[in-house]
Amino acid sequence: MTSMDERRAYLDELVEQRGYVLNYHKVLAEQDFEALRALNGLIEAVYLKERLLDRKTKELLFILSLTVMRSEKGHIKSHVNAALEAGATAGEVLEAIELAIPEAGIVAFQHGFDAWKEVVGAKGIEPTVEAFEGSKDG
Repeated sequence: MTSMDERRAYLDELVEQRGYVLNYHKVLAEQDFEALRALNGLIEAVYLKERLLDRKTKELLFILSLTVMRSEKGHIKSHVNAALEAGATAGEVLEAIELAIPEAGIVAFQHGFDAWKEVVGAKGIEPTVEAFEGSKDG
């Protein structure tokens, strides 16, 4: 049986490898550590280990898939940050999110777009013509 110190050390390793941990990592570390380690083994093999795709490309793909699946905004934001750290530009991340539109629709796109906008601090412009109040979506 693993101690709490060993479990915390494992979470610290995840933070060092990925730059983040998610809530399910924290809960599994306490509730089912064996499952967390098994899940992390798969993630290490297909996501963290550089094989044919580099980290930047994997992050862009993750952002797209998380957007299409309408994942939690915090999860998308963590991968936007990881993509930027891996060398992606804000424009490349936005383009990856825009790829959700043909397959998943505008609602899925907006979900990922909102996460991107918060991370990069993107601002919009207002039209010069007064529009009715109902058209503002923030």
